[in-house]
Amino acid sequence: MRRAALLLLAFPDFAFAATAPPPRSPQARQLVIDLAYAMGEAHALRQACLGETDQEWRVHMGRLVEVEAADKALGAGGQRRLIESFNAGFSARSAQFPSCRPEVQSALEAAAAKGEALARRLSGGSAP
Repeated sequence: MRRAALLLLAFPDFAFAATAPPPRSPQARQLVIDLAYAMGEAHALRQACLGETDQEWRVHMGRLVEVEAADKALGAGGQRRLIESFNAGFSARSAQFPSCRPEVQSALEAAAAKGEALARRLSGGSAP
């Protein structure tokens, strides 16, 4: 959970800001898509232990899609790619961890670490 909190601290300036994202290269757009996958993983892992009513990462994903909609180069197809990536991450982790067990916490920390590294790269910081 600590990594998830770090991800939220690292990412707000980039994806959850009220302003449009900066222009991005194709490589940076791929990082956003990879971040959506990590968010889907985190969503599935939280739901494994907290239940289907937990929507924290789905809400964050909705905000990411809203913010990224301002990137005209991403376009509607890119928004669809973001959602598909989130859903793929969710499906992968849901299949791996259909219920809560001790390994879920370490998997959630790993997904959050991956998301944090991507967020740092996207915001111009260095990735660990």
